[in-house]
Amino acid sequence: MGEFDDQLQKAIQRGQLTRAAGVGAAADDTATEEQFRQKHAQLRNELSDYIETRLRTLCDHFPGFEFQTVVNEKGWGARIFRDDMRLGRGTARNEYSRLEILVRPFSDVCILEVATKGTIRNRESLNRSRHEFLREATVESLRRSVDSTVLEFAEQYSAHA
Repeated sequence: MGEFDDQLQKAIQRGQLTRAAGVGAAADDTATEEQFRQKHAQLRNELSDYIETRLRTLCDHFPGFEFQTVVNEKGWGARIFRDDMRLGRGTARNEYSRLEILVRPFSDVCILEVATKGTIRNRESLNRSRHEFLREATVESLRRSVDSTVLEFAEQYSAHA
């Protein structure tokens, strides 16, 4: 009976630890909307600065692109763009290229959304939104996503330049 009592005592301790962890998780689940707003604002500020840095770097590698910071009702971030005149057999044609990456405003869904639009020589090349729940969002994963988008655009633009 002594061995069973030891096992029972350990089982009870494990249960108490599980309950204590569950109480902590329940407290996390009741995060207020204000806490989510604050986290969104923090991530938005860090990420929009990062977006600006990455797009400025892209401009350095592709002369002719202009850089513009974006802060409007659609979001915070930046865009690069250029207009090229393509001449051919007596015709002139404008070719527009751009990459815009924006962090969307806070919504009651409690997500952080990063919207991307890319156009290369008048053809849409990227149009996507990436969402992360604010509870799980990290600056590192969002930065990796921005890097991936910028690299993809650079590769596509290089292939069509």
